[in-house]
Amino acid sequence: MNNNEREVLKRIQDNPFISQQELAQSIGLSRPTVANIISGLIRKEYVLGKAYVLNENYPIVCIGAANLDRKFYVHSTLQSETSNPVTSTRSIGGVARNIAENLGRMGETVAFLSTSGNDSEWDMIHKLSSPFMNLDHVQQIENANTGSYTALINENGDMAYGLADMEVYDYITPEFLIKRTHLLIKAKCIIVDLNLSKNAIDFLCAYSEKHNIKLVVIPVSSPKMKHMPDSLHAIDWLIINRDETETYFNMSINTIDDMKQAAQKWIALGVSNVVITNGVKELVFKNNETEIIQPIIPSNNVIDVTGAGDSFSSAVVFSWLNNLNIDDILTAGMINARKTIETNYTVRQNLDKQQLYRDLEEYRNAKIY
Repeated sequence: MNNNEREVLKRIQDNPFISQQELAQSIGLSRPTVANIISGLIRKEYVLGKAYVLNENYPIVCIGAANLDRKFYVHSTLQSETSNPVTSTRSIGGVARNIAENLGRMGETVAFLSTSGNDSEWDMIHKLSSPFMNLDHVQQIENANTGSYTALINENGDMAYGLADMEVYDYITPEFLIKRTHLLIKAKCIIVDLNLSKNAIDFLCAYSEKHNIKLVVIPVSSPKMKHMPDSLHAIDWLIINRDETETYFNMSINTIDDMKQAAQKWIALGVSNVVITNGVKELVFKNNETEIIQPIIPSNNVIDVTGAGDSFSSAVVFSWLNNLNIDDILTAGMINARKTIETNYTVRQNLDKQQLYRDLEEYRNAKIY
């Protein structure tokens, strides 16, 4: 920066809402000159724009789905081709949005990047999500529906069917992301779910690798594995389940040895850290230095498994970014998942940073579980 740029930036630091005319008078330059200096500072990404909010914050940027979730709970054994008595609920969800809320509740600065309809469903999502994340970067698309997900939950609390309306996320293209690189460049970590197109995921991988930004990829379902990028070398963490891994590698996973082999395949393709989950069975963690076979933390009080994967992923990412060791990273993920499935909520309502650390300490000391 030159001296004039330093003087303008210093005054904006003192008062982010100062006017161009006030800046010009305080520095002794013309208003057009000050306007040009500010434009230069915005291009250099020292400030974000009017009001001249200083670009000093390094958020976690979550990119992907924000849905209206509808759940139908079957009262007895599900029967095909007939009417089944159910109880229904409506809540907000989406993999990336759920992870963003978890992280926001744990005190992280989170920016959410997505597309939505201009409808009452988005109004509901915005109202309930905004306390935990910045939603300024969500673009509303006219004549499109906000994403929705409908789950049919059987009498055991497991999802029997899931129905997804996700066409609105097709608007998250590489061009869409390029227009928002002023946000991406400042991210301390990017978390993306596979509701985005393959082209968009490829762009994020290339952009993250070029700018040395941490990248976490969260698959959504086996059919969405076709959106995995061509190169996996930019991925710091891949948190994936057995079914999705089977689909990607066209292999059957029946034993722990199969899980270990699959984890090694991910590492060989360039992923830095991979976790493969397997429902209530052991998970496998793998990187170039370490392999861990970890039994899950069981629960005898399962109410709703929806959101278990998102709560696991968010606690893993939070713990990793806060420099916990790998055993605590995996344990924190499992604890948060267990605590979540023991509630009626997709994101548990009592979650915060201190609560997660207390849960982790109680588990270490064997006071509970």
